[in-house]
Amino acid sequence: MMEHRARVLALQTREDAEREIGGLGLQEPALQWLAAKSRVVAVRLEHVTGRAAALLKQECLAVGCDCVVAPQVASFDDTPRPVIVLATPRQYARLLERLPGQAMGLAVLGDALRAVLAAYEGCRRPRWTCRGREAGTDRGTVVVGIINVTSDSFSGDGLGGDLEAAVEQGRTFAEAGAAVLDVGAESTRPGSLPVSIEEQIAKVVPVVRALAEQTDALVSVDTQFSEVARAGLEAGAAIVNDVSGLRGEGMVETVAEHGAGAVIMHMLGEPRTMQAHPRYKDLMTEVYDFLCRRVEAALQAGVAEDALAVDPGFGFGKTVQHNLELLRRLREMHSLGRPVLIGTSRKSTIGKVLDRPAGERVLGTAATCAVAIAHGAHAIRVHDVSDMVQVARMTDAILDGWDSDAAD
Repeated sequence: MMEHRARVLALQTREDAEREIGGLGLQEPALQWLAAKSRVVAVRLEHVTGRAAALLKQECLAVGCDCVVAPQVASFDDTPRPVIVLATPRQYARLLERLPGQAMGLAVLGDALRAVLAAYEGCRRPRWTCRGREAGTDRGTVVVGIINVTSDSFSGDGLGGDLEAAVEQGRTFAEAGAAVLDVGAESTRPGSLPVSIEEQIAKVVPVVRALAEQTDALVSVDTQFSEVARAGLEAGAAIVNDVSGLRGEGMVETVAEHGAGAVIMHMLGEPRTMQAHPRYKDLMTEVYDFLCRRVEAALQAGVAEDALAVDPGFGFGKTVQHNLELLRRLREMHSLGRPVLIGTSRKSTIGKVLDRPAGERVLGTAATCAVAIAHGAHAIRVHDVSDMVQVARMTDAILDGWDSDAAD
């Protein structure tokens, strides 16, 4: 053991594999072929009948990979259930060549596999285009600064109707490196009560207009109401950040009409009740299914695909364990092919783990942001912008490498 210095290689990306294998002197095309063999990708498919699952497993075995099916398949139970395919990229390529000619709907399964693999692979640095402007997700982690023009923010940073303070905060955030400024006038903390549309518009619009004129950052409107979103977009906002997933009356149409960017978030219930014993049969499947359906609804309404980002809703109808699992498995959301935004800043999960009040959670926030970025987040929504910009830049450098020439 010691003589041979045996070591398990942590090859997180295809580039890692190519670098390690290429170091042994291999050249193309052998380098690409062997690098692909080093990465096993697990894909879950829902609602596969027993007969289709049995046939898919045979096809997988024929190309050297595997398909995990429910035990009932062996007893010819045809009830639709999930299956999980385990294969390298090369094995997937061979499998996808075989499926179109098979029965039991395997051609459709092949289309689903092909689409999700392409989306996942293309989601390393996806573009996020908002009213003709790029948010910058294709260049590095986007930092979204939170500007609460509320009086009851859970984190204690609500600015109420103080226009001057809100605009100054936005300018400071932009100078510190925030690419997006997210302005909201309704608290979504657990147990919060609704704020009227009229009051939201009165508080949001002046701040949005000033920040759109005085900074280079993209301005986002944080609201569940299409009337507030429309007013904000007309004042110069480029993004709508909707905790309800664009489900409100007229919301998706408003986003499409203005060519705006949008963040589609998952929330179980509503802010007033979301933390009342949240339960899931399968957390990741249910969150993913909701986001998938809402993305499809937005596309059908005419919203451009590259205008959409998704947020799994850390802290919105989820326990501490749910939130931690979301962070560990965040990269699964890349299967949607859209930028992933996460908002962990100062939230109660950090407080419960570390036993700290909201004002003392900056280090816990830093840890969750770094882990989220490492696990696939493209954007982080935060209160402590200057600190989290440093966290994002350092984490990006670790994951993607550091260009010293560009830094100079």
